[in-house]
Amino acid sequence: MSQPKNLGRPLVPRLRFPEFRNSDEWSSARLDQIISTITPPKKIQTAEYMSEGKFPIIDQGQDAVAGWTNDPTSLIESDDPLLIFGDHTCALKLVNQPFAQGADGIKIIKGKSVSSDYLYQFLCCFPVVQEEYKRHFSILKSKWVTYPKLECGEQQKIAKCLFYLDEIISAETQKLNALKSHTKGMMLQLFPHFDEDVPRLRFPEFQQTKQWEPTTVGQIATFKSGGTPSKGVPSFWNGSIPWASAKDMKQLFLDDTEDHITTSAIDAGAKQVPTGTVLMLTRGMTLLKDIPICILNRQMSFNQDVKALLPKGEVDGRFLAYLLLACKQRLLRLVDIAGHGTGRLDTEKLKAFVVMLPQPAEQQRIADCLSSLDGLLAAQSQKIKDLKTHKKGVMQQVFPVLNEVQV
Repeated sequence: MSQPKNLGRPLVPRLRFPEFRNSDEWSSARLDQIISTITPPKKIQTAEYMSEGKFPIIDQGQDAVAGWTNDPTSLIESDDPLLIFGDHTCALKLVNQPFAQGADGIKIIKGKSVSSDYLYQFLCCFPVVQEEYKRHFSILKSKWVTYPKLECGEQQKIAKCLFYLDEIISAETQKLNALKSHTKGMMLQLFPHFDEDVPRLRFPEFQQTKQWEPTTVGQIATFKSGGTPSKGVPSFWNGSIPWASAKDMKQLFLDDTEDHITTSAIDAGAKQVPTGTVLMLTRGMTLLKDIPICILNRQMSFNQDVKALLPKGEVDGRFLAYLLLACKQRLLRLVDIAGHGTGRLDTEKLKAFVVMLPQPAEQQRIADCLSSLDGLLAAQSQKIKDLKTHKKGVMQQVFPVLNEVQV
């Protein structure tokens, strides 16, 4: 790869800490010129990973720790942090403690002219993108890195700032996970377990009311099937009407979709369903491990792999969605295998699926409670997303970007 040039401009970041604004320009070098690699004394094979032990095993997987070992002769030790790069996966980790290498496929990197902390954050800003299952270290080695002098302390200041943001993101992520656990626990308490007539946790105003009544999904919801407008008719696509498919069903409340269709597609027969409709994936590979369910916050169309469930009578649509979510493990047992290993949830089986239903007032109370928790989850998720966006913006300011031209 040719050396990048900066077109005559000083090689300095857009944002620089006050104490370094009058310091020297930065340097640039290919990564392989400013690092060394470490060969481990031995590699722990996957079959030898332990679930508990004295020393962590690190491999090229996405988990920070892949397993454990008690073998001290396998340890890699360093006074300074080390970078771990997954040669096939491009996973990047920073390790500050003795560890053992797991299996093959990682490169253990130590900075020379740059600190490992700084280099880690730089490579997080300019990562190697995984192309396919192949070795990527040659691509990593050819990357150009910009950096200030190690001895002036600017590298350390930048790394400390970015790690501080990482700590905030990690703390907020822990809050999100705790909130998810709380919501899951509430779901388990607010709906009857199989073969029970009432939930284990009931709001005070309903504790003396009648038991929940058995019914079927088909008795409390009307089913509608979706479809895909012809891809060969351009006038059917890129309109303003949301068209839902499996890739959109990643959150409970659905506001919009990736694809949109036109009124011409609706006129040609594409179906729309109103706000409050419950969508449920009934065909696709995803069904082998999960059953995506969502509630529409606006009128939408949807494809043939999805069923729309319109609540009947006084059934609360939000309650219907939460009820199905609470029964997800039972529903997964109804999934069979269609052609090419695709999961399929038979509509007739779904209609005959037995559930317990309370009176409308209790439905609404439960839906209000869980909707409130989902609102908190959405807000916390957005907070984390905003923090990650903020960190990305800071990184773009504190690392100068070279313009690549041929030497």
